[in-house]
Amino acid sequence: MSLKNKLHILKRKYRSKKMAPAFNALHTFLYLPNETTHNGTHIKAADDLKRTMNTVIMAMVPCLLFGMFNAGYQHHLALGEIQSVTGGLFSAEFWTLDNFMVGFWKIIPLVIVSYGVGLLIEFIFAIINKHEVEEGYLVTGMLVPLIVPIDIPLWMLAVAVVFGVVIGKEVFGGTGMNILNPALTIRAFLFFAYPTWMSGDKVWVHGAVERDQAIAAGQNLDAISGETILGALAQSKEVAYSTADMFLGFIPGSVGETSTLLIILGGLFLVFSKIGSWRIMLSSVIGAIVMGLIFNQVVASGWITESSNFYGLMSAPFWEHLIIGGFAFGTVFMATDPVTASQTNKGKWIYGFLVGFISIMIRVFNPAYPEGVMLAILLMNVFAPTIDHYVVQGNVKKRMKRVKVKTA
Repeated sequence: MSLKNKLHILKRKYRSKKMAPAFNALHTFLYLPNETTHNGTHIKAADDLKRTMNTVIMAMVPCLLFGMFNAGYQHHLALGEIQSVTGGLFSAEFWTLDNFMVGFWKIIPLVIVSYGVGLLIEFIFAIINKHEVEEGYLVTGMLVPLIVPIDIPLWMLAVAVVFGVVIGKEVFGGTGMNILNPALTIRAFLFFAYPTWMSGDKVWVHGAVERDQAIAAGQNLDAISGETILGALAQSKEVAYSTADMFLGFIPGSVGETSTLLIILGGLFLVFSKIGSWRIMLSSVIGAIVMGLIFNQVVASGWITESSNFYGLMSAPFWEHLIIGGFAFGTVFMATDPVTASQTNKGKWIYGFLVGFISIMIRVFNPAYPEGVMLAILLMNVFAPTIDHYVVQGNVKKRMKRVKVKTA
């Protein structure tokens, strides 16, 4: 008897039991559901929640694989075992199996913990509430390993995932009902609960002094990485990376956030598959550029001197803010979340613009935590319903005026 037939038998046997949601989830994950509507339907479409989630995951897989290579590359680079090559995309030193395996063994436990803990919580709530297991966590489970520091302890990640799924999602009613992006809720919990691990200036890094001390003491280092660009700029230090390195992703940083090129390709894939909103992506970029230009003008006017805490990030060229840090990743994969973002077309323009504008504002004015896209998106998640409300009310007033003109 095939596995599919066995699952069909178990599904019928446990249909009225508590564990039915668990069996149904396993069955629909492995096989196409064999149930169809018997009455007339309003809309017939090939896409469903599972297909939508799988499409988003496919868009993130290149970022994950590149992140594994880059993690190993940064590790060996910091050890001095290889030389930095500008535009390393074409460097044989980058595309080595050793680089990939170092990153793989460091990142894959994050993926396992994220999915294991998150799906366990989903199954428990589905069984308790007697409803089907929803596929919403499929994307969140992939997002989390891509936006946290690579050396975050696994138990911290597990605690954060429990908090994010329960408080950020299930208490609101599950998938489609949450007001905050679950992945960013998890990251926010880590940031406020364990700030020393989420400071933003060191990601999987022992500084040069700590490294030399460890080597001198004969210690076997598990991993080394370097200070991020945002951390260096926040301290008004020189950036040692070229524009090509920053755009292609050969820089230290969280796993999925370094390669702007792959993020753009993933964003185009989501736009052409009609899952991601191009309005939110474009308006976020416009908002970031406007804020960056304002800061550049402030520096050019001489109001801010080099002794200021804000000088490093404020003097960075406006376009550079788009290719460093987590701005691009957050804009493409989290600001466009259809559940927590604005729903109206005009609202999407306003929502996206404010996400980009506030992201750069927080990045510059908070040197202790130079990555502001997380807080900006969470803030706008809260205000998205208000934006849509006023957009709808504005349209209602315009139509009422038209009615009055025609009846006058």
